[in-house]
Amino acid sequence: MAILSTGQRLKSGVCTTEIMVISAPQEELDLTCGGAPMTDNGEKQNTTVDPQFAEGTTIGKRYVNVDGKLEVLCVKPGEGSLAVNGDVLKLKDSKKLPKTD
Repeated sequence: MAILSTGQRLKSGVCTTEIMVISAPQEELDLTCGGAPMTDNGEKQNTTVDPQFAEGTTIGKRYVNVDGKLEVLCVKPGEGSLAVNGDVLKLKDSKKLPKTD
């Protein structure tokens, strides 16, 4: 568990996923990818991607938790899914642009 800060970059220990924190609450969170903790240096662990967390990540997409207090940007895709405190992060909906005539 760690307190995340805006602009912080994290790497997965079980796949190639890398993220940047866009916004985060000031509380300790257990941020994982593929079922393994995310770290600053991406130190590889002796585990594989957990099948429950194997949906993958997409470069350039933003992911948020249920209450929207945590938002991260995927800067390098991978096989693992992002989760915080055991709950999978959801892909953030894109905003619709206004119509122009």
